[in-house]
This record gives sequence, structure tokens and C-alpha cells, in this order.
Amino acid sequence: MAPQNQKKTVSANTSNPLETIANLWPYMWPADRADLKMRVVWATVILVIAKVVLILVPYFFKWATDALNSRPDALASLPQFLTGAVMLVLAYNLARLLQAGLNQLRDALFASVGQHAVRQLAYRTFVHMHQLSLRFHLERRTGGLSRIIERGTKGIETIVRFTILNSVPTLIEFLLTAVIFWWGYGFSYLFVTAVTVWLYIWFTVRASDWRIAIRRSMNDSDTDANTKAIDSLLNFETVKYFGNEEMEAKRFDKSMERYERAATQVWTSLGWLNFGQALIFGAGTAVMMTISALAVQRGDQTIGDFVFVNAMLIQLAIPLNFIGFVYREIRQGLTDIEHMFDLLDVQAEVVDKPDAKELMIDKGAISFTDVHFAYDPARPILKGISIDVPAGKTVAVVGPSGAGKSTLSRLLYRFYDVQGGSITVDGQDVRDVTQKSLRAVIGMVPQDTVLFNDTIAYNIRYGRIEASDSDVEAAAEAAQIADFIRSLPEGFRAMVGERGLKLSGGEKQRVAIARTILKAPPILILDEATSALDTKTEQEIQAALDIVSRNRTTLVIAHRLSTVIHADEIIVLKDGVIAERGTHGELIDRDGLYASMWSRQREATQAEEQLKRVRESDDLGIVDRGQPAA
Repeated sequence: MAPQNQKKTVSANTSNPLETIANLWPYMWPADRADLKMRVVWATVILVIAKVVLILVPYFFKWATDALNSRPDALASLPQFLTGAVMLVLAYNLARLLQAGLNQLRDALFASVGQHAVRQLAYRTFVHMHQLSLRFHLERRTGGLSRIIERGTKGIETIVRFTILNSVPTLIEFLLTAVIFWWGYGFSYLFVTAVTVWLYIWFTVRASDWRIAIRRSMNDSDTDANTKAIDSLLNFETVKYFGNEEMEAKRFDKSMERYERAATQVWTSLGWLNFGQALIFGAGTAVMMTISALAVQRGDQTIGDFVFVNAMLIQLAIPLNFIGFVYREIRQGLTDIEHMFDLLDVQAEVVDKPDAKELMIDKGAISFTDVHFAYDPARPILKGISIDVPAGKTVAVVGPSGAGKSTLSRLLYRFYDVQGGSITVDGQDVRDVTQKSLRAVIGMVPQDTVLFNDTIAYNIRYGRIEASDSDVEAAAEAAQIADFIRSLPEGFRAMVGERGLKLSGGEKQRVAIARTILKAPPILILDEATSALDTKTEQEIQAALDIVSRNRTTLVIAHRLSTVIHADEIIVLKDGVIAERGTHGELIDRDGLYASMWSRQREATQAEEQLKRVRESDDLGIVDRGQPAA
């Protein structure tokens, strides 16, 4: 989607708008779209013609005034059929109509060019967000990120449209006006016009720069308010659990209060800007009209000349006003896309090598060799881990929280790169193959399954987008969720809600299992896939997982040891190193860390089951060895 000749990252440089506009040019002049280039050419031609016609408008007004004032000498240069006052009035209005029509045609021709540029940059930003590392997304706030992209996209459209459709026409009109005043009326008129325009632009630029800081403050407050609103709504249940609706409303209102102050300053400063512009242009107009009036009194000019000068100034006021408007819009647009371009400047932490090859899967054997890794250099997570997962076998990794279990799955997926050692699949270092081919052969069933706010069928088909309905249903059958889905009024077309909140934890896990079954990967990662479920649901889900992992190379990240007793090998991590390894029986016999963890979990499970039996007995009204309650 991005232009072929756009190799370097676009940078936002608000101190040099021309540089940013130059970087945007490949999007307005796309190398692979000859049709859009022709639209730009035709829009430019029509723009020039429209400005020439516009200059004729005050001339027709001048000639019509002189005709009505019985000054035939002022009309000597005109064709005979145009010397009549009525014809000149008609020509004046026809020229105005033609000029307006040409402007609209120009805008219509350029519309697809501007929208294509917006689409290209929006697409590029979206793709770039998915290329950035997991670390980046864990540190960013989704609400603020979406707001930055939304405003940035609108800012791009503003810059593209106003640069081409207003700045260039205004420059052409000013040059034509300056030439006409100098050639027809003398240097004094040119001098006053030039001074007026220079003061007008100088004041506009200075005032607009002052307003940019206010605008940035308003944007920051808006982003903060939007972030708080989205965070609060995404955590709707948590807010209700703790009855903190009022606190959330106050946090949101505090951000909106800052936004209110900044927005008020924006509008107040706009008033002062508009007044200053009117004062400068009004003074310049007064000087020029006075010079022309004195010339009429001396007989050096006609009434038509006086009207012409006034008409030219009024006509010049419109693009001059647009100079201020366009400058403000472009600077504000640059402010809006500043953060968006900062995002585009963020380098991906994990990238494919220039010579990266497709991963060639034979059996799917995995090997972690002397792996070192740390999210923060001051706090190492993995300290020389070596694990082999033979093809078709199941290896489980257990250990206390923070031991580095889930980090192994993230490294295998290349969400991060190892800082020492290597990870290979069938002997191929994962850093030497493309990320796409690597992730295509791995299936993941995570602890916290987050579903898209779409249908159940869509969420299952996400494992293989081109899958047929029968394939989706077969996957649901294998995951033991098909009967539940069919019991729903809308079946597979039932919506799961935001993040799948309409489904229970077990139902979401079964959807995730069905999705992985549909993907049919040779390598499977089960990352705490049942740790958040009750014992009964865990057993049901575990049965489905056993089916999925059959004959697949499986890496199990587990908290509940009961789910890994049949693993071919169990790795016990502690403080980033392997404390123990072996089968379930071997580790129990060793009576070490694993055995201690097993014993504690067994006691906790037995206590949980005993408490459950007591509650069930209370519900039946049975106490003290089964005697009826009094």
C-alpha cells in the first residue's frame, strides 16, 4: 500500500513544515497510480485557469462602472459587443460563476488524491503498529493510541488538501494582483500591497505559533480523557465490583476540565488573531483607497478604477484570510500528526533478517540452548536455560510465579529475541527465519483467551481464515463446544461480546482450543491454559487439550501440576534456572521442589473439595454425620 519510492520513515518536524510536506509528497504523487497523477495535473491546470478568470472579475466590474458613468474612453480597448453596461454586468456575473465552477471541479478532481493519501498513511500506521514489539504495546495505553491515530489521520487530510488546494492558489493570486497593481497603477500601490500582505502573514504566523502550544495542551487533555474513558469502560465489571463509579467519573471530569480550559483558550486566541488580521488588512485597504480616491479627484483615475482597486482588495482579502486559515490548519495538522509520525519512527524490536528464509518444518523438534533473557537489564529472567522438546513429545515447564515460564513461549514466538544462547525449530534458529513462517507452525492456547467482538464462528475461523463452515463445526466438535454453540439461539452466528465477555471462562477456552485445532499447527504451546478454571471445568478442558496435543510437539506452561503428570518431561524453573527435571514419578521420588509444590497443591485441592462438600451438605439441610437439621 505504501508508495514504492517511500523508503525512509516520515518524520514530523513541526519546526520545518516544508520538510514534512515534502515527505508527504510521495503520497500525493503516488508512483504506482498514473490516474491520480493525471488528476493532480488537471487540478493544477484548472487551478491556474480559475485564478486568471478570477482576475477578470474586478475588471468587468470596473468596465461596467465606467459604462454606467458615461466614460466610453475607458472602454476603448474592449470589443464592441462588450461596451454596453448590461453586457458587462452579465460578463461580470458569468466570470464569477465560471470561477466558482472551476474551483469546484478542481476540488472534485483532487478529492480522490487526498483520500488516497490518507488511506495509504492510515494503512501504513496500522501495519506498523502490528510490527512493533510486544513490549511497546504493553507499555502503551490503547485509548490514547487510538486517539493519536484518529487525529493524525485527520491531520494528514488537512495538510494534503490545504497545501495543494489553498496555498498554491493563494500564491498565484497574490502574484497576479501585485503585477496588475504595479503595471496599471504604479509602484506605490504595489508597495502598500506588499507591506500589508507581509505584515498580515507575519502576524498570522506569530499568533498561530502561540496558539499551537495551546492546541497541544488541548490535545493532551483530550487524549488523557479518552484513555481514562476507554480504560474505565473496558474494566466495567471491576468498577462495579468496588463501587467506584463516582471516582471514575471524577477522574474523567478532571481531564475534561483541563480540556475545557485549553479549548476556551483556543477559541479566545482565535478571536484575537482574527481581530489583528482585520486591523492590518483594514489599514492597508484604507491607505490604498485613499490614494485611489485622491487620484479620482485629480482626474487621473475614473470611478471604475476606484471600484476596481476596492474589488481587487476585497478579492485579495479572501485568499489572505485563507493564508491565515491554511497556516493555522497546517500547523495544527502537523501538531495532530506529530505523535502519529513519532509512532512511525519507532523501530520494531524484532525484525526479520534481510536474508531470512521460510521455516522448513520436518518433525517440529524444539531446542532452547543456554538461553539468557531479561526484560530489564537489572533483572535477569532466564539465566542459561537449556530445554529440548522432541518432535511429537510433550514437555511441561512449571515453577513459582516469576520463574520465567511464560517468557519461554514469548521467546519461541519471537515476541522478543534472546540476549544469549539460541532457540531452534528442527535445527533452524528462529532468528534466521521469517516471523510469519515461524508463527504459522505454532498454535497457542493462552491462560486469558481474549476474543474479538464478533461471532463465535469468526473467532474459531481466526485460526484459518479460509476454512469452510464444515471445518469450523468440526473444530468445535473436537473442542467439545459444538453442542453448546448449537444450543444458542443464533448458533455459530452468536456474538461473543467485548473480549468475549458473553462467554464463561471455560467456553472461551474451548473456543480458543477450537481455533487452534482449526489451525492444525505441528507445534503447540499451552500457556497456563487451565489455571483460571475450576476443577471440574479444568478436567473437561484438559481432556480436549489432550486430544489437541496428540502427536504434536507440545510445550506446556503450567501452574496446576495435575495437568502435567503425563508429560514426557517436566522442567522445574526457579529464579531463572532449571532446578529439577524428569518425569512426574521421578520428581516425586526425588522429594525436592516439585514434590513440595505437588504436596501443597494436593492439600489445597483436597481442602477445596472438602469445603465444596460441606456447602453442598448445607444446601441440602444435612449436618453432623447426616442427621437432619433441627
